[in-house]
Amino acid sequence: MSVLESKIPEGPLKDKWTKHKNDINLVNPANKRNIDIIVVGTGLAGGAAAATLAELGYNVKTFCYQDSPRRAHSIAAQGGINASKNYQGDGDSDYRLFYDTVKGGDYRSREANVYRLAEVSGNIIDQCVAQGVPFAREYGGYLDNRSFGGVLVSRTFYAKGQTGQQLLLGAYSAMNRQINRGKIQTFNRHEMMDLVLVDGKARGIIARDMITGEIQRHSAHAVVLASGGYGNVFFLSTNAMGSNVMAAWRAHRRGAYFANPCYTQIHPTCIPVSGDHQSKLTLMSESLRNDGRIWVPKKKEDAIAIREGKKKPTELSEEERDYYLERRYPSFGNLVPRDVASRAAKERCDAGFGVNKTGQAVFLDFASAIKRYGKEAAFSAGQKNPSEAEIIKLGKEAVEAKYGNLFQMYEKITDQNPYETPMMIFPAVHYTMGGLWVDYNLQTTIPGCYAAGEANFSDHGANRLGASALMQGLADGYFVLPYTIGDYLSGDIKTGKIPTDSPEFEAAEKDVRGKIERLMNAGGKYSVDTYHKKLGKIMWDKCGMARNEQGLKEAIEEIKALREDFWKNVKVTGTADSKNAELEKAGRVADFLELGELFAKDALHRNESCGGHFREEYQTEEGEALRDDENFRYVAAWEYKGQPSDAALHKEELIFNNIELKTRSYK
Repeated sequence: MSVLESKIPEGPLKDKWTKHKNDINLVNPANKRNIDIIVVGTGLAGGAAAATLAELGYNVKTFCYQDSPRRAHSIAAQGGINASKNYQGDGDSDYRLFYDTVKGGDYRSREANVYRLAEVSGNIIDQCVAQGVPFAREYGGYLDNRSFGGVLVSRTFYAKGQTGQQLLLGAYSAMNRQINRGKIQTFNRHEMMDLVLVDGKARGIIARDMITGEIQRHSAHAVVLASGGYGNVFFLSTNAMGSNVMAAWRAHRRGAYFANPCYTQIHPTCIPVSGDHQSKLTLMSESLRNDGRIWVPKKKEDAIAIREGKKKPTELSEEERDYYLERRYPSFGNLVPRDVASRAAKERCDAGFGVNKTGQAVFLDFASAIKRYGKEAAFSAGQKNPSEAEIIKLGKEAVEAKYGNLFQMYEKITDQNPYETPMMIFPAVHYTMGGLWVDYNLQTTIPGCYAAGEANFSDHGANRLGASALMQGLADGYFVLPYTIGDYLSGDIKTGKIPTDSPEFEAAEKDVRGKIERLMNAGGKYSVDTYHKKLGKIMWDKCGMARNEQGLKEAIEEIKALREDFWKNVKVTGTADSKNAELEKAGRVADFLELGELFAKDALHRNESCGGHFREEYQTEEGEALRDDENFRYVAAWEYKGQPSDAALHKEELIFNNIELKTRSYK
């Protein structure tokens, strides 16, 4: 075990980033024209990085498995993006955003990285407005804000329920300008299969053309991985079905440490699982918790009656409802952080108060908001004595203006009208705080290999606050990586073009072809999805919202056995030299079967509860997470040693000079 060097600059927290930018090496414009950079993944982090690096003068190649960068999973983000602009005048500041993020992550993130994130957050909004992103605005034309979980201010900028889509279109438009200039070369429908190291440095990738099956070599002076998270290791998640860990995991196998894999976010407001044949889950934006109230019946007999269809939720009076988040956490109410809200929902359902047929759902109710907005609208229109029907009508119109597309999505999926009856929601896997370990420059333990956005571990600790994923992705892509990567590339101005006919590229391509051949020739009888579903069930049951030592030990052995069976008995149809969705899935699931074991190993070694990592043995009398700062105040970075069970632990100690370490409280 070694102690990791994160390269955090010296000096006061608020000056670190400015000082660092002043101190690092630069590449002059003439030399940038001779330097190539590969960006894998074209969501918000990758798209922003590619556009900005090309704008600076570098030659950029982008790779994505979708048919267009517009299809990246960033498009699915609904609720908004945080920034400490303090437009509402409610006391927000860079420090408060920094504090809320560190506290929300249960004190398991780096102070310096998080403060930098808060510091550049305002620039992101300015950049996106300049690109034409249609953020919601107040009556007077000012940008509007709403609240998200874990904070006491309104700092979330939004574009109805489609914020990710609008931000991604902004990044894509910036990319298109550089594509038109010839500075970005796009490789859509291409999947990264391996990272190529030459003399210990990342010098390119092996990619597969997903249409023709051709294996290609691509060289560069640096490689940026912005390929998203690994939530699909659970099979069912809110991630796009194609989202995978392949790029990050292949880099891990080449020497990049993987940090905190057990830190996974379970989002509290998702449409519940409906059956065994479901292939993904759907998120209901956290923004709905601004106005929706979460509840279950106070009496079990009422919950049973609702489950059996003998009673409707609207028939229960206020006195018969348990608004359990408002009861347990009066200061934050329904806007507690995601890990807290998810565990509270699980606790109520485990106790027998769940409200759908499976008993795995709670209500998200907008009746109070509809009445409140209706009264406000009626008063503004000069109606002194509006009828109940008029109030409801005006209230529904106000709610539709804020959340219309989300309500429409819910009704299409569930065939229930959320304006008339409460939504049913339940927690689901949504985001992964763990990822490739990076230093302050966002460089992994492989020189020349960088990780940005959800693919790295850096900013969210053990739990991400809502609306902070978009903030981190765009901060990394627009305002951090373009500065820090120059420090490394300044040593490559005389290197020249990286050849692809070297022994290192030859060996990497041979490894890729060998793995594909092994998958195609397994000749088993079970589909890839069979193994993915089995893995997902193990992960959800034993590595999900609640974990314990026995379950994690069982998970490790079960995943190991499943992985061995996969390589013997998986059946991959089609051919390798053509379009083959089964082969693509097989490669991704093979990596998930390794990651899943490391995930469980990481969760087993961390004998504490913090954020999204909840060990049942380590909780307070009130059922809250019980941290162990004396023994586990560190980032756990795992080095690949051939098998997940052999992974070597390296620690980066977390030092808090600007925030007092204390038990999180949202009461």
